[in-house]
Amino acid sequence: MNKKNAIFSSICLTCLSFLFLVVSCSTSPPASEETSNDFRQISCGVLKDKIAGGWAGKMIGVSYGGWTEFSCLGTMIEYEIPFDPASLKEAIGQDDLYVQMSFMMAMDKYGLEATGKQYAEEFANAGYMLFHANRKARKNFWDGIMPPESGNPKYSLHADDIDFQIEADYIGFMNPGMPQHSNKMCDVVGHVMNYGDGVYGGMFVAALYAESYFGNDIPTIVEKALKSIPAESKYAKCIQDVIDGHKAHPEDWTATWQIIQDKWGEDDICGALDGFNIDAKVNGAYIVIGLLYGEGNFMKTLEYSTRCGQDSDCNPSNAAGVLGIILGYDKIPAELKKHIPEIADEKFIYTDYSFNSVVDRTLHYAEEIVLKNGGKVEGDTFTIKTQEPLAPALEQSFPGVKAAYRSTIFEKEGWEWKGDWKLKEIANPWGGKEELMYAENAGSEVTFTFTGTGALLMGHWDQYGGKADAYVDGVFAQQIDNYYFVDGYGAGSGWLNSTHLFHVMGLENGEHTIKLVISDAKNEAATGTATMVSRAIVYTQEVASN
Repeated sequence: MNKKNAIFSSICLTCLSFLFLVVSCSTSPPASEETSNDFRQISCGVLKDKIAGGWAGKMIGVSYGGWTEFSCLGTMIEYEIPFDPASLKEAIGQDDLYVQMSFMMAMDKYGLEATGKQYAEEFANAGYMLFHANRKARKNFWDGIMPPESGNPKYSLHADDIDFQIEADYIGFMNPGMPQHSNKMCDVVGHVMNYGDGVYGGMFVAALYAESYFGNDIPTIVEKALKSIPAESKYAKCIQDVIDGHKAHPEDWTATWQIIQDKWGEDDICGALDGFNIDAKVNGAYIVIGLLYGEGNFMKTLEYSTRCGQDSDCNPSNAAGVLGIILGYDKIPAELKKHIPEIADEKFIYTDYSFNSVVDRTLHYAEEIVLKNGGKVEGDTFTIKTQEPLAPALEQSFPGVKAAYRSTIFEKEGWEWKGDWKLKEIANPWGGKEELMYAENAGSEVTFTFTGTGALLMGHWDQYGGKADAYVDGVFAQQIDNYYFVDGYGAGSGWLNSTHLFHVMGLENGEHTIKLVISDAKNEAATGTATMVSRAIVYTQEVASN
């Protein structure tokens, strides 16, 4: 979800002869083959070539869609998508890649059995900026809320966001043909920042990769991967709508896009009442649209998954990663990968890995996982014990919850301010601004009165953020800490948009209040005691019919 906005010049893409293979395990490796119902075999050369293809596809996809990200919200991208393959050299600075490599670095420290807390610690203390579910998970970790609670909807309204979906690639890459073990890893890492559909997005994407090592029929791969998540989940139902739409409209991807938009396009808690949709299942649907309608063609797959809009660099990145495994690095169109050799030994920012070393390290873990799961490695051959997809128990983050209305600080009704509150503008790194009510004196308070079953107060965290006591209907709920600071996004930037300060859900439908009272306490690293509030979102709970 990198926020760079560089427009690349158009280029006529041609499929040139193979230029350079940066990884090798054996020359001209044979294709993978299924040897029995219980075991499947793949040569070391093919496995490494497919791993390299997966990472390369991820890099190509995020580079292709990079500058289009969030340019179309709830609409298809209809303008020309210029793409210069040289933009791939900037993939070493893409968060779609370096964030998940933090989790691999945790594995390097603690092994395959690393705990959720150990995974969380690695990325919580990294110097890079994070957004949405990742950002909230980092803040929860700093506030002492450890995994799996750090991704739980009780502590995060980002539970169903896309974050784990775009960071689960490495798990799929190192679990060839082993979707059950892939799910086991996803269960630990995914609950660092997500829950329910947010975790299922990562499980589904990782399963797509795991299944792609031993198949090339994309509809079959998609349907098998779907078995790795609960069929009754919203995520699975959304993907099934894509499958059904493709069958009904095999020549018209826009018809299937419209089906998804009409049914699921506004089903988002994080981006509620806004065209912006960071929901995992909707963006997952766009991955599958690209795969099914792309029919194995790299450029068509990139184009369709990007034109679906919303998080339109992440979705082609996942889709191209799947094609990269199916084809292997060797068969990725030469024009798309021709710049990889130029950066193959350059480290992705904030990580210990280059393209070459992350491929080698992924192969290392693949071997370890194969052996751990009843397989064996003899000479140049990996013998992998067959695993059928197995879905976990159902989790639902916000069953029946719908956003009812939004209220800004400029509306008189519903807001009561006491103390030294002043209007303040906060600039963001992309040239915009956010207006907030700002106070820092102990005892200053704001009360928001609403009618519904839950509400969220939004605002801003920063290095000068202090602590405040939160009350619901006059009863103390918790103390919140508004301190947050990282250096990784500009000089001394702690800027964060649309921060979730405090939320409460599951109340009886009716009138309620949330009150924040500024404390004189603060994090020892904070430079102030400020609380900043920008708006509120009110939620209602649908009543289940008998």
